[in-house]
Amino acid sequence: MTRPGSLIGLDLTVPNAPEVRDFYAAVVGWGVQGLRTGEDYDDTDDYFMTGHDGTPVAGVCQQAGENADLPPRWMPYISVDDLGAAVQKARDLGGLVVAGPKGEGPGAYCVVQDPAGATLALMQNPEP
Repeated sequence: MTRPGSLIGLDLTVPNAPEVRDFYAAVVGWGVQGLRTGEDYDDTDDYFMTGHDGTPVAGVCQQAGENADLPPRWMPYISVDDLGAAVQKARDLGGLVVAGPKGEGPGAYCVVQDPAGATLALMQNPEP
């Protein structure tokens, strides 16, 4: 089980995912896999960026469809045991809901902004 408070993902959602994917591949040496197929590239415009051993280290996604309302910045995903309670606590402490909640059960998430304006995603613990 993933411990609550753990960083469990890092994604960048942008309107020009293929261009940004290629930027990070060239600048930091990441490999690229299509998110849905696991192939080197696919037609979804959503990608895993991989380390030298092929392990996913980040995601670059197209700002469209379900992702249309996500801000174009690096987004850390933090595990929480109770997404609803964490979102309510964020609101109570001056945070704002930017997008979501999206999905249900393990893996559901909500993008929030803290009182200083930093954005992160809270994710229902993806491992039961």
